[in-house]
Amino acid sequence: MTASDLEHLLITRLVRQNGGTTQTWRRAVGKVIVRDRKTHPHCNWDVRPSGTEAQRAAIESLLDDVRLECAFVEAG
Repeated sequence: MTASDLEHLLITRLVRQNGGTTQTWRRAVGKVIVRDRKTHPHCNWDVRPSGTEAQRAAIESLLDDVRLECAFVEAG
């Protein structure tokens, strides 16, 4: 899975679970940051959520689940 695939997955799930538009959630999620596996051996990606407090809480909750499903992504 690539970073853009992961971004699409996150946004799709957020829309499905919380409503709203893909554009709103895309802004709230931001870009997926891919890190080197040598320095991040358990999960090599992260996001810096923004938006409202409720949006950030929804994103953080989803990230916990998705990290268990997909701990590593490739750049792209």
